[in-house]
Amino acid sequence: MLITHDTRCALDLVVDLVNTAPEGDEPDGLPDVGVLDDFARRHAVSDLGVLSEFDLSAVRKIRGRFAAVFAATDARTAAGLINELVAAAGTTPRLTDHDGYDWHVHYFAPGASLADHIAADCGMALAFFVVAGEQERLRRCEAPDCRRAFVDLSRNRSRRYCDSRTCGNRLHVAAYRARRKEAAG
Repeated sequence: MLITHDTRCALDLVVDLVNTAPEGDEPDGLPDVGVLDDFARRHAVSDLGVLSEFDLSAVRKIRGRFAAVFAATDARTAAGLINELVAAAGTTPRLTDHDGYDWHVHYFAPGASLADHIAADCGMALAFFVVAGEQERLRRCEAPDCRRAFVDLSRNRSRRYCDSRTCGNRLHVAAYRARRKEAAG
């Protein structure tokens, strides 16, 4: 599956957005408009105006809808959720070359709100996975104490953890210690 630069940026954005949701004892990763502005700038969201509480509320709402896409157990469910997100955003595909990037497609209408921008571009990025029959690559970490979202871009679809250096390594070390303890008896 070919993943273009702009699609990869949209995937990174949607994964980071879903992972800002409060879970368990973790606080909301988007607590205020200032943090939302930093988030949008860190992801180089183009055509970003002045953000407000309305933008924060709207982005939190679509965050929950994107989380549902990652939780979908089949392509039909994921497709329905993505279709709703993209339709509500008033998707308007257009070719653009800006900020030193070559030609690529933006799916949001000029002047769209941040939430509509994210819903359109990220919704389309996820749609490409469903169309390609790769919806199962939209995953949640399998570590018992972590449910972070990620996109499995490994060649053989074998990635199980959001970060192999933290979650994966922690579980492998725990399993190793359990085996040693059992062997020592």
